[in-house]
Amino acid sequence: MRRRHFIFSFLLAVLLCPASWAQAQPMSAAFLRDPPAAGPQPPEVAARSFLLWDVSSQQMLAVRQADQTVDPAALTKLMTAYLVFQAVSQGKLDVQKELPMSQQAWQAAVSNGARPLVSIGGRVKVDDLIKALAVTGAQDAAVVLAEAVGGSSSNFVGMMNRQAQVLGMKRTHFQNAEGVKAAGQVSTARELGWLAVRLLGDYPKAQPYFAARELVLGANRWPSLNMLLIRDPSVDGLLTSYAEGGGYGQIASAKQTTPAGVRRLLSVVLGAGSPDARANESQKLLNWGYSAFDAVKLFEAAQPVSTVTVWKGGASAVSIGTERPLVLAVPHGQASQIKTVLVRNDPLLAPLRKGQTVATLKVTLAGQPWQEVPLQALDDVPTAGWLGRTWDAFRLGIK
Repeated sequence: MRRRHFIFSFLLAVLLCPASWAQAQPMSAAFLRDPPAAGPQPPEVAARSFLLWDVSSQQMLAVRQADQTVDPAALTKLMTAYLVFQAVSQGKLDVQKELPMSQQAWQAAVSNGARPLVSIGGRVKVDDLIKALAVTGAQDAAVVLAEAVGGSSSNFVGMMNRQAQVLGMKRTHFQNAEGVKAAGQVSTARELGWLAVRLLGDYPKAQPYFAARELVLGANRWPSLNMLLIRDPSVDGLLTSYAEGGGYGQIASAKQTTPAGVRRLLSVVLGAGSPDARANESQKLLNWGYSAFDAVKLFEAAQPVSTVTVWKGGASAVSIGTERPLVLAVPHGQASQIKTVLVRNDPLLAPLRKGQTVATLKVTLAGQPWQEVPLQALDDVPTAGWLGRTWDAFRLGIK
């Protein structure tokens, strides 16, 4: 009986989970890896924890106490936004649909000392609710969207926690969609940063919402809480927060055009002393990231880094590289000291699928380990016929 119950529960979970959950990748090894000790040292940052991630090169540039659990506060809304954009991309939520302001949503705004978007029963377009969530962190917008996507706030919270596990956020647990303080609601700077990276990477259409400087709804205007959107034209998101006893926080994204292409950085600052401090410290990290490191493009997207032998396959070799441009962040002025070594997973046996990791490019800088870049097969290689497999088995046996 227990076995049948387990199987039924498992199948039900699979059916109810969005398809993208099954396809999502957990936190990357690069995001878990601290920067090389030989790299430039970050500036002094007046915050409890912080990190700086180079999105373009997928490198961690700076990190401090990023794995300490904290109250995510308003940064919780990044997961709310993730699930909303997931629902929109799957056609389950129309951005032009109008949703009613529930009693619970209205109360969420009032309890936080904020002006509700509309009165109870008033209707707001999903597009405007997303803007309110991104620009002002509106509590009522978060609740209305949660009710629309999950059927109820409690169901939506369950979706948030399941998605967090799929994304590899092992130390994160949510208790509500709007980010109000609640026992057991925790995360870390690293996991919140990873959530932001995945939100922007999985749903690029989210970026313009977080880049908006104000929300206009009817005759009412709300300015963004992100001071950096006004101060720095390279900044285009994301959210700010305040946790009682935990201080002020901010996740900021910025992009600049470089000879290697558009370079995006993402900073996480938690536990700053004031709204000004969180903006100043975030700005300090971003400025340091752009000035202390150069972006160096080694290969274009899908450009072969090497061609390697394949055994027992319909083709005898396959080109390997990366699906995105292979860009490295290196200390300013040290690009000439880069050296690379290809480490292959030999013998490489078919079948191979396009995008499958089959080798590693080990990068050294001035003779010191710098980065390890996974390389993928750039084409599918099916299994050879019986004769081909037998011949390669024979060759491997005498090799």
